[in-house]
Amino acid sequence: MNNGMISLEKALELVLGRAENTGTEQVDLADSLGCVLAKDVVADVNMPPFHKSAVDGFACRKEDLDGPLEVTENIPAGSVPQKNIEPQQCARIMTGAMVPEGADTVIMLEHTEALDKSRIRFTGSSSKSNICYLGEDVNTGQKMLSAGILLKPQHLGILAAAGCTRPVVYRSLTAGIIVTGDELVEPGEKPEGSKIRNSNAYQLIGQLKRNGVEANYYGIIADSINKIKDVIEKSLEQNDLTIITGGASKGDFDYVPGILEELGLEHYFEKVAIQPGKPVSFAAGEGNICFGLSGNPVSSFFQFELLVVPFIQKMQGMEQTMKPFATYLTQDMQRKKTERMQFFPVRINERGFADPLEFHGSAHIVALAEADGMVAFPVGTDTLDKNNPVYVRSI
Repeated sequence: MNNGMISLEKALELVLGRAENTGTEQVDLADSLGCVLAKDVVADVNMPPFHKSAVDGFACRKEDLDGPLEVTENIPAGSVPQKNIEPQQCARIMTGAMVPEGADTVIMLEHTEALDKSRIRFTGSSSKSNICYLGEDVNTGQKMLSAGILLKPQHLGILAAAGCTRPVVYRSLTAGIIVTGDELVEPGEKPEGSKIRNSNAYQLIGQLKRNGVEANYYGIIADSINKIKDVIEKSLEQNDLTIITGGASKGDFDYVPGILEELGLEHYFEKVAIQPGKPVSFAAGEGNICFGLSGNPVSSFFQFELLVVPFIQKMQGMEQTMKPFATYLTQDMQRKKTERMQFFPVRINERGFADPLEFHGSAHIVALAEADGMVAFPVGTDTLDKNNPVYVRSI
């Protein structure tokens, strides 16, 4: 174990080194939202599967638009045309309907005038084809979705279009959440004296669910070695990973590191050179993973985003989605101490620039209310110039 403070990059390397693939399963299409696709999805048909009309109007030959056109049939969506289009002929056609043989354009309904019951003429000045051609969007055998993506609602539509009713996905993770601290009470209880409400657990539940992980919350555990050990053992047995908030550092009442060692987990680190969030631990054993996060809510939030999210993504075979984007600060930022990478929350304004939010430190949870992301001072840097680009990590 490294007892000293290590860099975020080194911590991330150690964490990802213990991330093992969860294996795959098939799920019903309707239940696949939030899962990570484990197998490429290819088209089993052309899309569109035929030349189809993009508008309501009349299918005809473009060379015949100067004269009257005889309407030979009506083609609703879902039906097959019964007649070919001959010179000076057209067919009434609906959006999405199959274009009849012989037609090379569809004129919009609003660009026509009825001459009598069976004849129309084109009143527009020019006409696009208004035809979506066979295989224009996707050809049979073409890859539509790549393995490694987190399935969103739009992806479910693509799966359906590909006829993939039982997609192969990575098995979803489960995470146990353990909160320690005699000073904590649950949100429904009004804190008195030295008590404070437990916000970390519910913040973590939200962060886990947002990343497709089922959260199992074990409640607030009193600062007792035996009680904490019993719950940690239970969580390690029942979940893919365990997250403990509070007790991340070795103080008079911080029993967690010793308990994990007793249970056979190897500690990889206990301090990372980030601010807020220096006290953060990672331990792993045979089939067991445990993160020890800070009891301060902002520290815990940042630690999760920086270390736990990449771990979850690798475990579930997911493409790394935490890709910072470049923009500019709306004001210069300065600090005094430079030995750690220091993060602060920002809001992205209407021009796409990063506006630093008022931030009092690791317990200032309200500072995250309007935050769109976080920006960091690199180690050794005391000034961020608004005229130089910075990188924002979305949160």
